[in-house]
Amino acid sequence: MEALWILARAGGRAQFLVIFFNFARVCVLLRKARRRRLPEDGIKVSCLAPVPAIFSETVTSVDFSSRPFRVSSSDTVVHADSVVVATGAVARRLHFAGSDAFWNRGISACAVCDGAAPIFRNKPIAVVGGGDSAMEEANFLTKYGSRVYIIHRRDAFRASKIMQARALSNPKIQVVWDSEVVEAYGGSDGGPLGGVKVKNLVTGEVSDFQVAGLFFAIGHEPATKFLAGQLELDSEGYVATKPGSTHTSVKGVFAAGDVQDKKYRQAITAAGSGI
Repeated sequence: MEALWILARAGGRAQFLVIFFNFARVCVLLRKARRRRLPEDGIKVSCLAPVPAIFSETVTSVDFSSRPFRVSSSDTVVHADSVVVATGAVARRLHFAGSDAFWNRGISACAVCDGAAPIFRNKPIAVVGGGDSAMEEANFLTKYGSRVYIIHRRDAFRASKIMQARALSNPKIQVVWDSEVVEAYGGSDGGPLGGVKVKNLVTGEVSDFQVAGLFFAIGHEPATKFLAGQLELDSEGYVATKPGSTHTSVKGVFAAGDVQDKKYRQAITAAGSGI
């Protein structure tokens, strides 16, 4: 979105097909901020006015073999001399009984985003994963939860030694080895998560963990399938860019935000790369 606004302000002919589109919410938040009479000196906020056309559609294919580039959805074809790929990355989720019902009602994939919520304060929390992200999120959640369980399906972490040491030395963290979550349960009619059932993969025993939160920390999946060999991707599917820039393997095609950033994955860094 930052790239879109910058192009529009500069008088560029910004025509985009957006895969994950949350622009309406952005505009609502900006309008609320205006009603609070925040200072607008030097800040020109506009929503849809500067943009010639916005297509809230899913891109199905692209052709970057020659200019003008071709970007296609099921209903629309757009030709452009330059393209900014800013489709982001989606946190991987596990699916088991109750996982969808309690999504955003205690189950999340972002401890930094949601971990400080009042529903988790001074209550047990569980994290699923075994990499650096799981260690980092578990340590972060100890600031708010009474105890943090790390549930891992193997008997050893794949996280770096230093991240493992930090987690294993934290007295508020308890590791549940060789196990996976098989069910989430809680209040009905929109009530919060009450706990999870965890199966030991060695013994087959199922245990009950009464937790207020369950956080997935099992990586992210970049939204790059539609690129289908048109751009160079790294081993994890992220768009490869030249170090310190948004330039991709094709001249005139740029990548911004989480689709090329697997390190920070924050709104501020995504917006910065869009500029």
